[in-house]
Amino acid sequence: MQFNFLEQLAAGGAGIWVIAALSVLAIAVALERFHRFRASAVVPATLVDEVVPLWQAGRFDELEQLLKQRDSVLSRALRFVLAHRARWSVDELSTRAGEFASRQLRAQQQRAYPLAVVATVAPIVGLLGTVIGMIESFHVIAFTGGMGDASLLAGGISKALLNTAAGLAVALPALALHHFFRHRLVTLGLALEEQLERVFDACVRSGSH
Repeated sequence: MQFNFLEQLAAGGAGIWVIAALSVLAIAVALERFHRFRASAVVPATLVDEVVPLWQAGRFDELEQLLKQRDSVLSRALRFVLAHRARWSVDELSTRAGEFASRQLRAQQQRAYPLAVVATVAPIVGLLGTVIGMIESFHVIAFTGGMGDASLLAGGISKALLNTAAGLAVALPALALHHFFRHRLVTLGLALEEQLERVFDACVRSGSH
């Protein structure tokens, strides 16, 4: 008899549908993060090279327009520095700019949090489905007196274990993607810190503010 995986999944019960919904959530979050959490959306490569000459020349209106047009975490942090350059000392401005950038990055990290939820919940739902399936299998055996018919028990156990397999199949990629985006966050955070420091060294600490 040929094994039809899709038919087995369809017969897997409510747990399979919950796991399927979690898989859709994981895919949607991953696609959104791949699109929105690129280096160009956080730390554009050439932005500081465009900012420094304008800042040093005192062309702050043009600089403001540039930063609005090139929206990113870095540009928002630089707009914060630009807006408060006369309000605080250099050290305090540097600290507050770092805090502002950190909040922006935490907001980016929070958007990937559903991947951690999927990685945690999917295997538990799968295990619950397996336990329920096993209970139903033994219930059938008890009421049919079919303990001698191994096919009754084996068929029920097979369907029950599919819940665990489906849960793990969704959880493992979600967990891998969660750690991937966390690593990207650290990498881009270091690059963001480096680019902000470049602006402070070239413009703010040099007295061009």
